[in-house]
Amino acid sequence: MPSALLARDVVRAYGDRTVLDGVSLTAAPGRRIGLIGENGAGKSTLLRLLAGVEEPDAGSVERPTDLGFGHQELPYPGSATIADVLDDALRDARAAVAAVDALAALLPERADDYAERLEWAQDHDAWDADRRAELTLHGLGLAGIPHDRTLDSLSGGQRSRVGLTALLVRRPDALLLDEPTNHLDDTAAAFLEETLRGLPGVVVLASHDRAFLDAVCTDVVDLDPAVDGPTRYGGGYSAYLAERRAARERWEQRYADEQEELADLRVSVAVTAHQVAPGRPRGNEPKLFYGFKRGRVQSQVSRRVRNARRRLDELDRDQVRRPPVPLRFAATVGEAGTGPAAALRDVRVVGRLELPRLDVGASDRVLVTGANGSGKSTLLAVLAGRLPAEGTVHRRRGLRIGLLAQDVELPDPDRTPRQYYGDHPVPLRDLGLVHPRDVDRPVGVLSVGQRRRLELALLVASAPQLLLLDEPTNHLSPALCDELEEAIGGSPGAVVVASHDRWLRRRWAGREVALADGRMAACPAI
Repeated sequence: MPSALLARDVVRAYGDRTVLDGVSLTAAPGRRIGLIGENGAGKSTLLRLLAGVEEPDAGSVERPTDLGFGHQELPYPGSATIADVLDDALRDARAAVAAVDALAALLPERADDYAERLEWAQDHDAWDADRRAELTLHGLGLAGIPHDRTLDSLSGGQRSRVGLTALLVRRPDALLLDEPTNHLDDTAAAFLEETLRGLPGVVVLASHDRAFLDAVCTDVVDLDPAVDGPTRYGGGYSAYLAERRAARERWEQRYADEQEELADLRVSVAVTAHQVAPGRPRGNEPKLFYGFKRGRVQSQVSRRVRNARRRLDELDRDQVRRPPVPLRFAATVGEAGTGPAAALRDVRVVGRLELPRLDVGASDRVLVTGANGSGKSTLLAVLAGRLPAEGTVHRRRGLRIGLLAQDVELPDPDRTPRQYYGDHPVPLRDLGLVHPRDVDRPVGVLSVGQRRRLELALLVASAPQLLLLDEPTNHLSPALCDELEEAIGGSPGAVVVASHDRWLRRRWAGREVALADGRMAACPAI
C-alpha cells in the first residue's frame, strides 16, 4: 500500500527572505491536496521540499520512495524522443510484470517475494500500463504526434504534456504537480481531473485553476497570510470558499473587537492613572480614617492601572493584523454615464478579426471567449483604441477606458510601485494588492504576479468607465481572482473580459461573445 507524505515544521529561506516558516503537512494515501496562494507564498518551494529537490533549513520531510515530481523542465535531453520518455515511464511496470511471471514459476519457495511484487504491480496497474500510455497521450491532446519526434522539435506546451503523460503512466505512490493545467485545453484538463481522482496514492499540487481545484482536491491548503498562518480546509475549492468567507468574517470581528479593547485600555491607562481620592477629609471623618481610605483607593486605582497596562502591552504585542481590504473599482455610480459606452460596426483587422456588430452598454458585462488566436485580444485592443481597424468604432465622448493587457505593461523596470501609483486619492496600501515590503522595490525585480497586481491597482485608481480585461486571472492567486470577479460585478461602468478561465466562464452572469478564427461564432442579445 502507498505510504503517507509528511512535512513537520519546515522552514526555508532565501537570503534574508523567509518563504516558509514552520509549515507542516500530512498527506495520506487517497488525499489530493491543493496548494494555493499568491506568487511568492511558497507553493513551489514547498513542493520542492516535499520532493527532496531542496532541503529545509529546519524541520523534516518523510516521503515514499516511489515519488513523482512534475518539474517545469523535463529531465530528458532535447534529443530524446516521445518513445524514449514513454519507455522510461513504463520501465518499472514492465519489470514488475516480468518479475511476477518469473517468481510465479518459483513458488512456493519465493512466496514472499512474489506477494510483494504482485502487490506493487496491482497498485500500479502494471498490466495495463502500455494501453494507459496511449490513452493518456490521447487524453492530453498528443495522439497525433509521432512517437519518434524529439523533444526539442515540440512546442513548450507539448513538452509539458509529454512530461505529464510520463508521470501519470507511472502512477507513483506520491505525485507532486506544479501548475499542471498550464497548456491544457478544457478537454485535456477534464481528462487530467478524472485521472488524478483515480490514483490510490498521495497527490499534492499547486494550482491557480479554480475549476481544477474544485474537481480534484479533497483538501485545500491556503499559504496566504491568515490570522493563524497557513490554513488547511477540507473539501474542494467550493468548500474552501465557504470556509474562507466565514474565517474572513471571524478575522474582521476579532480585529474590530481588539481595536475597540485597545482604545478602551489606552483611555483607561491615561485617565485612571490620574485619578486619586479626594484631597481632604469630608465632614467629621477623622484624619487617620481618611488617610487609610485614601490609601486603599489609591491602591485599587494602581492595581487597575497595572492590569490595564499589562493587557495593553499584550494586545500591542499580539494583536491580529488588519485584514487586507478586498479589491474594489473606484468609479461611482454617477460616473457610469448614459448611452452605449462603445459601438462597433463592420470592424475588420486583416487576418485577425471580423466583427459585424457589437454594442457595449454603459453598464454591460460582456465575456469574450474562444481558443488562442481567435481574436479576443485584438477585439479588446480595438475597443481600447490601441489598434486601428477598418469599419466604425464609436466610443462615448469623454469615456475613461482602462485596459489590463495579457502581457504586463510596466515599461520602466527601475520605477517602484509607489512611483507608478503616484498621488491617487486611495492610498496604495489600502488596496491590499501590493505588499508593503514591495512598494519601494523596482518593478523589474518583482514577479509577474506582483506586477500584475500593481497594474490592477493602477486600474482601480483610474476609475475607468469602460474596463477591458484580457485574461485577468493569469498569474493571480485564486483568492484574488475571486475578489476581482466580485469587483467586476460591483463596478458601475461597462466591463468586457476575455478569458479562458473555466471557473470564471461557468459563473459569468452577463452576455457572452464567442469568437472563432477572428469571426463571431455566437453573440446572443446584442
